[in-house]
Amino acid sequence: MHEVPVTPVDPLRLREHIGDERADALERLCREARDRFAGRTVWNVNSTATGGGVAEMLAQLVAYGLGAGVDTRWAVIDGDAAFFAITKRIHNRLHGGAGDKSPLGEVERTAYEETTERAAGELRARVRKNDVMILHDPQTAGLIAPMKEAGARTVWRCHVGSDTSNEHTEEAWAFLRPYVEHADHLVFSRPQHVPDWVDKERVTIVAPAIDPFSTKNQPMDDDTVLAILVRAGIIDADPPAARPVYTRGNGSEAEVGRRAEMIHDGSFPTVDDRFVVQVSRWDRLKDMSGVLRGFAEHVVGEPGIDNGGGTTRLLLVGPSVAGVSDDPEGLEVLDECIELYRSLPDETRARILLISLPMTDVDENAAMVNAIQRRASIVVQKSLAEGFGLTVAEAMWKARPVIGSAVGGIRDQLIDGETGVLLPDPTDLAAFGAAVTRLLKDPDAATQCGKAAQERVRENFLPDRQLTDWAHVLDTGA
Repeated sequence: MHEVPVTPVDPLRLREHIGDERADALERLCREARDRFAGRTVWNVNSTATGGGVAEMLAQLVAYGLGAGVDTRWAVIDGDAAFFAITKRIHNRLHGGAGDKSPLGEVERTAYEETTERAAGELRARVRKNDVMILHDPQTAGLIAPMKEAGARTVWRCHVGSDTSNEHTEEAWAFLRPYVEHADHLVFSRPQHVPDWVDKERVTIVAPAIDPFSTKNQPMDDDTVLAILVRAGIIDADPPAARPVYTRGNGSEAEVGRRAEMIHDGSFPTVDDRFVVQVSRWDRLKDMSGVLRGFAEHVVGEPGIDNGGGTTRLLLVGPSVAGVSDDPEGLEVLDECIELYRSLPDETRARILLISLPMTDVDENAAMVNAIQRRASIVVQKSLAEGFGLTVAEAMWKARPVIGSAVGGIRDQLIDGETGVLLPDPTDLAAFGAAVTRLLKDPDAATQCGKAAQERVRENFLPDRQLTDWAHVLDTGA
């Protein structure tokens, strides 16, 4: 187990985005939290410091907690390959899928508890009576009882789930229930994700939020966007006068220096090209291969999709599979996408790039994502299942039109026809292709969607709302 260092950030910097009324309420909230948690620590525990939405949300929450004057810390439990294979299996089944189809029996429980018991032993040396433990996702459920025995208040936060139950969700909850039912309080992203056996009086629904000042979401002008994409090797152009700069989470300035790993046919995008982009983990539930097939079969060849002298291209963007420690399926899914890509006709393959972004420097990775999303004409999140889908809110904040599946938390973000397009059936590739083509052919409608999307995020998915929700959770469960 190790702690993640986080630089404190003043929550009141949000004033320029949320206005005086919301900022004044946030200031009162921070003052009350300082008084309530004086002499206590609020711990967040998860299984990785990089890659995926949970790590990004924790970086935000911990920074603002510290900035508010609350002793807020972030610890990561270390597991072996067997532990992460089991927790990935649980993750997939909570989403309603079979995953690797391997069992979740007593052998798996023993292996799971070996890791959580070891982590609990390390945490006991750091945790004090009446501290608050916010334990994130299946990887940490086994810590609930030991932390209660140590005198801490426990909140289990589940970021994943399915809107409907089936044999797979039931199996996952049967595995988790002996741990989860001991928590003082439970937090889910959607009410539909709460299992029937949970006492609803101990549950709070908290939708995630994005930080407009984070490296991934901070403002970035067109010249800087181009400079970053040229430096990363994604666009073929002479280096612009602008530098590929970004601001780190600690406030310092840096330049993008590393290059992305790309699978392509030898031709690179130019400054005249338009991009359809999906950014996500290499995870089967994100359906990267479905996006690739849908674009290849139902967008390529449609008249009117290219703009001027440029070409419309699909960019499938994920993290370097070596940089996400708690997702053992990443390489396998990427290889499947590469195999599918190589089976396509030459003229189709020329329009598609598979991009893996380096994870050596998390802020640099975020700056690359920021530039890619801002350069996109359309952002896609065609997930088969989704807990929330932070990439949707990120793209909406950048005023990009988003096409997303009508699953999980994506349904809470997108308003079909107003802030983007919701796909009723994420497996309907023809409908996906038609939605992409329609927005490509009507840039005015796409622009209007993007503007409305940005305002929806401002109203509903910025950190002051999430911090207020968490204050309620801690008042209730801590």
